[in-house]
Formats: sequence, C-alpha cells, structure tokens
Amino acid sequence: MTTTIESAAAPIVAAAAPTRRPRRRGGRSSRDRSVVILVTIVSVILMLLVGFPLLNLLGAAGSEKGLATLGQIFTNPTNHRIVGNTIALGLWVGVLGTVVGFLFAYAQVRLKFRGKRLLHLLALIPIVAPPFAVATAAITLFGRNGAISNGVFGLQADIYGLPGLVFVLTLSFFPVAYMNMKGMLESLDPSLDEAAADLGASKLRIFVTVTIPMIVPGLAGSFLLLFVEGIADLANPLVLGGDYTVLSTRAYLAVTGEYNTSAGAAYSLVILLPAILVFLVQRYWVSRKSVVSVTGKPAGTSELISSPSIRVPVLTIVGFLCLLIVVIYTTVLIGGFLRVPGVNNEFTLDHFAFVLGGIGSKAMIDTTVMALIAAPIAGVLGMLIAWLVVRKLRRAAGLMDFVGMLGLAVPGTVLGIGYALAYMTPTMIGGIQILPALAGGSAAFAGGLAIVMVYVTRSLPSGQRAGVSALQQIHPAIEEASTSLGAGSGTTFRKVTLPLIQSALITGVTFAFARSMTTLSPIVFLTTPGMKIMTSQILAEVDSGRFGNAFAYCTVLIAIVLSLILLFNVIIRKVVFRGRTHQR
Repeated sequence: MTTTIESAAAPIVAAAAPTRRPRRRGGRSSRDRSVVILVTIVSVILMLLVGFPLLNLLGAAGSEKGLATLGQIFTNPTNHRIVGNTIALGLWVGVLGTVVGFLFAYAQVRLKFRGKRLLHLLALIPIVAPPFAVATAAITLFGRNGAISNGVFGLQADIYGLPGLVFVLTLSFFPVAYMNMKGMLESLDPSLDEAAADLGASKLRIFVTVTIPMIVPGLAGSFLLLFVEGIADLANPLVLGGDYTVLSTRAYLAVTGEYNTSAGAAYSLVILLPAILVFLVQRYWVSRKSVVSVTGKPAGTSELISSPSIRVPVLTIVGFLCLLIVVIYTTVLIGGFLRVPGVNNEFTLDHFAFVLGGIGSKAMIDTTVMALIAAPIAGVLGMLIAWLVVRKLRRAAGLMDFVGMLGLAVPGTVLGIGYALAYMTPTMIGGIQILPALAGGSAAFAGGLAIVMVYVTRSLPSGQRAGVSALQQIHPAIEEASTSLGAGSGTTFRKVTLPLIQSALITGVTFAFARSMTTLSPIVFLTTPGMKIMTSQILAEVDSGRFGNAFAYCTVLIAIVLSLILLFNVIIRKVVFRGRTHQR
C-alpha cells in the first residue's frame, strides 16, 4: 500500500459516516467556479490547436472546388475503392496492433521470465523512429530483392500494398496499445484473481473471465487510437502503398500534385466519418461495460504466472516479434555506416559526420528543443481533458473528448495546410489583432511556435485516451473523499488524481515526445529556413537517394528519444511524484 492510497482510504471511511459531514461555507460554489475556469481555459486551447485550423479547412472544403470533390467521392467508383481501402487498413491495424500491444503488456506485467527491462525497451523502439524508415528497412529485408525474402528464402516477395502497410503500421504503432495496456494491467486489483483461483478457476479461465473484462476500456481505447492512426497515416502509404491508394495519400496528391487545397481538405473530411463512427461505438460499448479496479481498499500484489500453458505461447509470439524488431532496426543502424546501403557496403563515418555537423546539427537541436516543450504540455493537457471528461463534465464530455481526438483523425498533411492557412497571417477578430503570425519565416521564433502547436495537437490524443481509460478504473469515492474534506478541485486533481494515473501521464508524455520527434506530414508545410526539422531532413535525403544519410539521421534520432524517455520516467516518478505510485 502506497502513501497515496493509504492517505485516501481513511477519508473514505470518514465520508461514509452519515453523522459527520464537513461544513461547506460556500466551498461548493468556489470549487464549481474553479472547474468553470479550467473548462474555459482548456476549451480556448483546443480551439486554437484544433478548432481554428479545421474551420479554415472547412472553409476550403466548402468552396466550389471542394464541394465538387465531395460529390465525386460519393459517385465515382474509384473514390469508393479508395474509401474502402482506407477503412480496411484502419481495421487491420487497429485489431492487430491492439492484440500485439496487449500480448507485450501481458507478458511484461503478468508473466514470470527474465529480461523484462529488455522487452520494455524493445517495445518502445518502434515509436522512436520515423515510420518511413521502418518501411525502407522492410523493403530492404522483405522486398522483391530483399536480404531475407530473396537472399535467404529465394522468394520474390511483394511487400507493396495492403499486406506491407498492415505489417509496417502494426509494428510502428502497437507501442501505443502496449503502454496503455501496461498501465491498466498494473492497476488491476490482484484480489480478483485470487478470489477466482480460490473458487477453482484455472489460469486460462481467470484470464478470459476476469482479466479481459476488466481491461475492456483500454482495449477499446487502444483500438480507437490505432484505427485512426491507420487511416490517417501518410508516410508509409507513400512508400509502400503501390497501387493501394488510401484517402491520406489522395489528399496529399491533391495538394502537392494538383495544387488543389480545397480537394485535399475535402478528402481529409471523409477520413473523419469512420473515425467518428468508431468513436461513438467505442464510447457506447465501454459506457455499458464500465469497471472499477482501484477502490482505495487494501490489496496485495499480483502473483506472476509461470504456467507453461499460458507462458509458452505468449512468450513465443512476443519473442518472435522482438526478433523482428531487432532485425529491422539493426538494418537501420547498420545502414548508417555503409557508403551506399545495399549497393556499396564499404564502412564509412561520413554519414554521421554530416548529421552531427552543419545543417544536421541545427535540425537535431531545433527538433529536440521543440519536442521537449511540446511533450509535457501535451501530457498534462491530456490528463486534464480526461479528468474533465470522466469526472466533471456531463453534457459536454463527449464533445470535449472528441475535439481532443481530432488531432489524429485529420491527416497530418491537411492539418499542416490548415495551420498554414490559419496562422500564416495575423489572427483578426472584428478588426482587432488577437494573435500575430505564428507560422512562416516572418513569424515569431521562425515559425517554431506553430510547429510546437502541431506537436501538441498530434500527441494529445494518446495521453487523453490513456487518462480516460485509467480514470474509468478508479472509484470516484477516492476523489470525493478529498473534496468532502474541503480540498478544491485543483488540489484534488494535483494531489490525489494525478498520482493515481501517473502511468497514463507517463504514457502521454513519452508518446508525445516520441511523436513530436518523428512527426513529418504536417511539418512539411511549416518548416522555414530558420527552423530545421529532422524528419523533414530525412525525407529530403531519401528523395535525393542518400539512404546512408537518412539511416544515420534515424539512428541519432532514436538515441535522442530513448535517452530522454528514460529521463522523463525518472523525473515523473522520482521528482514530480517523489516516488509515490498508484500501485499497491
């Protein structure tokens, strides 16, 4: 039992006694005002991050060209196929990514074996590198002339199209589900498993009838995130799509190839339709299957599973996937030391000398600084939105939750165009300048502020969903006990709620930093000569055929992200919460 749960348990008992009620003295209205102020601030931030750029996109989509494109989407058979391709890709990535993430999390939290720290590190690697780097490595290994598919097995494999996209996107995005599931499994009350075991249930039956139902919110939330990631991703379909066209690539080509911003905005709006449907289904389903696993009551520690019937198949699958991750990222690492990877394998350090000096050095510093600014903002904002949605809001909870998720629903390319349209010039309301130009070379900080805003927008949903899932497991009586003793909403959130959901906060901050460091598609339209971004530089190297430089960039980027993720974990656990944890 930790300090946080111990301190919360006693007030619950006191609050349950009907004869001892604290004096209010107007405290409720004071707390209500603090919540109103917080809701107002968060709403304004969401409006600036998501609402205003999307309004500009809606204006473009509502133009004559935009409406014409929308009409063709519903009447043109080619567009019907593109929409079907997009939904199929999202469903495959959502299901497989959630399954893989859960298996990794279950092995990490519930199974008994050596090497858990290594497993955790390997599970984080896919989110710390640009996804098109994974696609390039996959082509090198498993393409028609791949080192493994052709060199080892003698096969002329075709990795382009849906199979390749599902493979790469699942491998790239499953860590989102892993981090979410890991935090939820750590929060489950082990007494439930003990009670089932005492009644004679086997480990497999406990897994099916106890563990799975308790983590339904996390499974549904992870599927939602991965589904939207799958339908909104741009980099991988550009590299591996082949003839398999999806809406994100169609929107990108409309903007960059046809110079039709209105058509690009119209295609992006169609992506929102399946995202909204999945969101509503997930919300309805989870609301009917709400569970609570953190109650403030004493509990023991989970007994690690050593039964071969569960341990062997799970560890076999997880081990194979870990081997696959090692092979792919070893290819990225080795490629940075080869003069022309796959053609001239002579050892060289020229690529790293290029990255660590000149333009490469500036891109590395600029990207890291902006990601360090955006990550804590996105993490804390995600927890605030989750807390407001689950605990404080009623009628507007669904709307705020949905608006926070829009950062992933809109393709990055179109989001970047929306930011360019919205913030390339000063923001005016009623003839009064509200904001100066935030994007473009003439803006403040060479447009860096707009890039930070994009980073926060794209990273916010992961922390938000992790926070919602974690809060749905925590009994409201813990926070109500703090409120009944006179603590304001802000104090309760800071001293009671945040320590209980610190795993979700770490998930949000970790993913926000990694996502910021590896985001590409919205940044392409916002980079300026005074602000260099690593992913943009990597894309430039790939387009120029300098794959060695691109792999060297990826290696440096991975090293930076992994180092700072470890630092984030130490700071949050040891400094922010001073060793307090929600675990029992």
